[in-house]
Amino acid sequence: MVTTESIRLRNYLFNYPVNRPRRLRSNVLIRNMIAETTLKPDDFIMPIFVREDISEPEPIKSLPGQYRWPLNDKLINFVDQLVSSGVRSVILFGIPEHKDEWGSSAYDEHGIIQRTIRFLKDSFEDKLIVMADVCLCEYTDHGHCGIIKKLPDGRYIIDNDSTIELYAKTAVTYAESGVDVVAPSGMMDGQVKAIREALDRASFNDVVIMAYSAKYASSFYGPFREAAASAPKFGDRRSYQMDPRNAHEALKEVAMDINEGADIVMVKPAMLFLDVIRLVKQNFPEIPLAAYQVSGEYAMLKAAIMNGWLDEKKAILESLIAIRRAGADLIITYFAKDVVAYLDEIERLF
Repeated sequence: MVTTESIRLRNYLFNYPVNRPRRLRSNVLIRNMIAETTLKPDDFIMPIFVREDISEPEPIKSLPGQYRWPLNDKLINFVDQLVSSGVRSVILFGIPEHKDEWGSSAYDEHGIIQRTIRFLKDSFEDKLIVMADVCLCEYTDHGHCGIIKKLPDGRYIIDNDSTIELYAKTAVTYAESGVDVVAPSGMMDGQVKAIREALDRASFNDVVIMAYSAKYASSFYGPFREAAASAPKFGDRRSYQMDPRNAHEALKEVAMDINEGADIVMVKPAMLFLDVIRLVKQNFPEIPLAAYQVSGEYAMLKAAIMNGWLDEKKAILESLIAIRRAGADLIITYFAKDVVAYLDEIERLF
């Protein structure tokens, strides 16, 4: 298909030797002057796992360099390092002592995430943006993201409408604890609408919703599920998370979330769905777009780096630049703390 854009580019391509693209790559100063994509600490959101029944940081085997944190000064010291480095946003995931079929610890006003929000806001006040994942998978004994319902034919399903009521209840308890951003991740239809209405009824009109709008049923969530003890005990999540074979379906999901009140939308995973990030940004350029560099993407890069197969700084920076270049405004990444230490080396490395 011949377009105006392709004709314009073709004219450039056939204009050698007048046009020599290598002129603009000839030295580091020129490369830096015309670089299209930048990274800065404010672009990053650090995921943090908080576990209820520990007193010392617990290494996560499948996520080398990451920890489950206790709710004490060890967590404060870690977050203080983040804030000092320029990373001023975290997203919280809880591992409770008690799990049941309804995920009741998720919406307990004294739950692990509610207490963590208060702890962090008391310590950092307006120096830190505290986000919290809104889902039930970490809190249910069956590991699914919602309420299990048995049908007359013996099949089990995740009941959409009763689940979003609990998401809304959870979000309000987070808001009461002082959260800045709630992030519904369960991919239930209507979850954003239910949460926005509940927050507004409770006079939390200013709490931001960052919706996991295009969350795919990916095999790259394995390390996260080990870290958060949230793997489903039976079945899978393909009936509610998106099919990796679909791209344009993401536009429907994003549009629904925006119409229901989402302030920020998200594509997850990031590296494997750069085309979807670009598609969403092109169609909704006015809406802030987050992308989640998920646990499997982190673990894959980390393993290659630890084996000496990839250069650590270049590989991490290149992966994050790709996500930004595709159109993401914000990146949730386990590399957040490490990468800010060498952001100033981008000009030398590239």
